[in-house]
Amino acid sequence: MIQLLQGGAYLVGGTQIIEDTQEAALAIAHKTGKKVTKKEAAKQTIAYGILESHNTSGNMDKLKIRFDKLTSHDITFVGIIQTARASGLTKFPVPYVLTNCHNSLCAVGGTINEDDHMFGLTCAKKYGGVYVPPHQAVIHQFAREMLAGGGSMILGSDSHTRYGALGTMAMGEGGPELVKQLLNQTYDINMPEVVGVYLTGEPVKGVGPQDVALAIIGAVFQNGYVKNKVMEFVGPGVASLSADFRIGIDVMTTETTCLSSIWQTDAAVEEFYEIHGRKADYKELMPGEVSYYDGMIIVDLAKIRPMIAMPFHPSNTYTIEELNANLSDILDETEKRAQVSLDGAVAFSLKDKVRDGKFYVDQGIIAGCAGGGFENICAAADILKGSYIGAEGFTLSVYPASMPVYMELIRNGCAASILETGAVMKTAFCGPCFGAGDTPAHNAFSIRHSTRNFPNREGSKLQSGQIASVALMDARSIAATAANKGVLTPATAFDGDFNRYQYHFDSNIYANRVFDSHGVADPSVEIQFGPNIKDWPAMGELPENLVLQVVSEIHDPVTTTDELIPSGETSSYRSNPLGLAEFTLSRKDPQYVGRAKEIQKAEKERTAGGHPCGVIPELKDVMGVIKKTFADVSHTNTGFGSTIFAVKPGDGSAREQAASCQKVLGGWANIANEYATKRYRSNLINWGMLPFLIEEGELPFSNLDYLFIPQIKKAVEEKWDEIKAYTVEKEELKEFTLRLGELTKEEREIILKGCLINYNRV
Repeated sequence: MIQLLQGGAYLVGGTQIIEDTQEAALAIAHKTGKKVTKKEAAKQTIAYGILESHNTSGNMDKLKIRFDKLTSHDITFVGIIQTARASGLTKFPVPYVLTNCHNSLCAVGGTINEDDHMFGLTCAKKYGGVYVPPHQAVIHQFAREMLAGGGSMILGSDSHTRYGALGTMAMGEGGPELVKQLLNQTYDINMPEVVGVYLTGEPVKGVGPQDVALAIIGAVFQNGYVKNKVMEFVGPGVASLSADFRIGIDVMTTETTCLSSIWQTDAAVEEFYEIHGRKADYKELMPGEVSYYDGMIIVDLAKIRPMIAMPFHPSNTYTIEELNANLSDILDETEKRAQVSLDGAVAFSLKDKVRDGKFYVDQGIIAGCAGGGFENICAAADILKGSYIGAEGFTLSVYPASMPVYMELIRNGCAASILETGAVMKTAFCGPCFGAGDTPAHNAFSIRHSTRNFPNREGSKLQSGQIASVALMDARSIAATAANKGVLTPATAFDGDFNRYQYHFDSNIYANRVFDSHGVADPSVEIQFGPNIKDWPAMGELPENLVLQVVSEIHDPVTTTDELIPSGETSSYRSNPLGLAEFTLSRKDPQYVGRAKEIQKAEKERTAGGHPCGVIPELKDVMGVIKKTFADVSHTNTGFGSTIFAVKPGDGSAREQAASCQKVLGGWANIANEYATKRYRSNLINWGMLPFLIEEGELPFSNLDYLFIPQIKKAVEEKWDEIKAYTVEKEELKEFTLRLGELTKEEREIILKGCLINYNRV
């Protein structure tokens, strides 16, 4: 159902793929009557045209992008605005939408969450932004309904910022990248490669967008086929999909680790804009007559079957039929993989959910930016109508992605059909996606049409001996399973009919509730601060040399941002840098915070004018070994702090706190074989942390070892390709090599200054 070409490919006339071989030019000339170079054809992708129109550098190899609009939610916007304020913010220079869909439950953390909301409202007034109150819409649904526009670019501080199906190239990044835009700076990247996603055929009855998305993710994640590249959806199969269906696939492209996405557009997308009262924002987008792609994914939609992503990653995919036919083998393999992810800390089992040869699940959730769309919920209602979920342990909750979607479901009767089954309808909220709502019971198994199924992301606490797990599925198969009282069932088994529901968007819901400054700032407004909202602590510049202690060593194949800084109830502390830092790596390495704080004492003592050895006596021996080779090194020209090693850190969320919490605790660097995403590496850099790379298989240090990195400041300033570092052993230094990878001039300056705040401080 999915084919990956091993090299590049040309797309001719939007319908014919010609692989990049020696005969390609001849074949293209025969087809079109023209000679086209690869360089010329690469400029004919939709992605190239959008990037070119937003690039300010004049050099398409080195992009400096200015976005049209920005969007954030209530886990991220406080920190972003606080950072920008510390750097001299006076007005939002572009439309900036502050949604409140993560910390919506104001009972969690006392007044903390609502304090953040009032901070957001007063900032929207003061700086000229848009404020969307809690329960009105999840961040990405509001952006689809009210922000997206053909050929435009949107930057969001949430990794699932994806509106490519509507002709908008959108990117999810850490908060500092939005700060740069608020300060009239640019998003700096090399011209990304563009991979075509060529769709043919049409989905069979019962197959939904999550099924297509999971099939693609399963094919490309492990091999990095689209990592940090743009996915461009083209081909005749696009026309067989509704706008809602395309949106459901598009939002999940984040889980491939691609940079962004874009789709060809047509009458279905034009109708979407017209329904939402914004027909003028539609723009037809198509690749040129001959366009070149750096890779090609060929998807036969007719061959896609209902999919399931088993714990604990969206790429751990099977068809539901395959799982049901091989329960023992697949569940056993999943349990073995889980023990790697969980470090064997708790017992985890799935095979005990098999009864009489059938796999029973405990919970179903249809929610958020991926599952809460109009068509998904209507299809679920059709499957559920006349059924009952039963009075046993199985539960089903449905979260429409916006209040306008909810209103239409009430008006067309689908909400009633769902509620009659014993399921629960809830308001627009992202909680189930990141562990702040509908946390299952211990050892329970939840099936969800949401975005991620990382360990403990559903809200269980490994450090408390709790474990639950999530499998990702499409709303249709979740409904089929619910109608079968929890027996895992693909939606292709549904023998009824799917109705065609016309969507009517009620703009009055937002007009009556959303605050929109229309870009007019009011400097007289006083920002409302809650007691939990704290400024960022002071951060020093990069010193001449560094002594780092390794305070955590992680050898999992991939480390997610949820493991670096847990989601869930900790989100209430996102506006308090020191408070949130207490949770850093708490589910992965509970000793990390104490160890990081201990070595941080040395730097605090040094910057206060004291001697680090006075607070950490063992540093006397460390410095003694260093001085044997580097006599001029002393505490006056050497900084002290922590670092972590992880094989491939940063998969998942865009939230900057995965890096900033390490910095707040005295971290100076990460050391990795590679970084899972561009956004995590950018977060490290923007918080003044060195994104070191070390060759795979080479690890000349262990947890709690001290590392010495001489002349690190000079290395950053002079763009050294390789940096000599040393493990400080009992009597001598053991040399090894680190690299920093490519850094822009601005990124080097940010690292030298110690963080983005220092770089911009006025």
